[in-house]
Amino acid sequence: MTQLHSERSAAKPQLAQSPIRQCDGPEIFDAIWETDCAAAVWNRTPAPGFQSWIDGLPAAQLPQGRVILRPRDTSDAINELCSIANLPRNAQRDFLINDVASLTTAFADALDAPYVRLRLDVVADDGCPKFHVDSLTARLVCTYRGAGTEYGFSSDGSTPERILRVPTGAPLIMRGTLWPEAPASGFLHRSPPMDGATKTRLLLVLDPISDPEGAA
Repeated sequence: MTQLHSERSAAKPQLAQSPIRQCDGPEIFDAIWETDCAAAVWNRTPAPGFQSWIDGLPAAQLPQGRVILRPRDTSDAINELCSIANLPRNAQRDFLINDVASLTTAFADALDAPYVRLRLDVVADDGCPKFHVDSLTARLVCTYRGAGTEYGFSSDGSTPERILRVPTGAPLIMRGTLWPEAPASGFLHRSPPMDGATKTRLLLVLDPISDPEGAA
């Protein structure tokens, strides 16, 4: 995090509100800098036709991969992953590529990150079933297919009494343990239990990176 981050955060008004910010537009990403904000959700619905298309794809055609890149290179990277997976070229594929690129740019701008670590994961199991906090400054997750990320609050790290779920297609940006402000909010998240379901999830994960040479 840069000094600019600290100054911008300090300039935010001190408001007594929920530690989960929600909005219907991409401006929600800047809310992560508000005092006592643990996470922010962009409430949105999938584009017409996109959800049925991606839900109906064979799991083998879902693009997946991990790369560290500049936000401006995201479209080319996702297009290549789609080609490797033999994903048909159509309007829905273009929407996926453009949406991932737009989210990456918005996330990087909000965190002043020159690079991002981007993951497209195809998940066929419970993934990370235990509630936890990520060991980084901040992270964005967006589930394009399957159940969204679950979250809640716990003062001692145990399973939250009330568990909520982010809608499919809704981006979630959340603070990690390396966020420069304290105290911890008690916000925890996990992958949703599959509950015997066979549907494979497609998950986008973005992490801010300042130095790609030093990134693990």
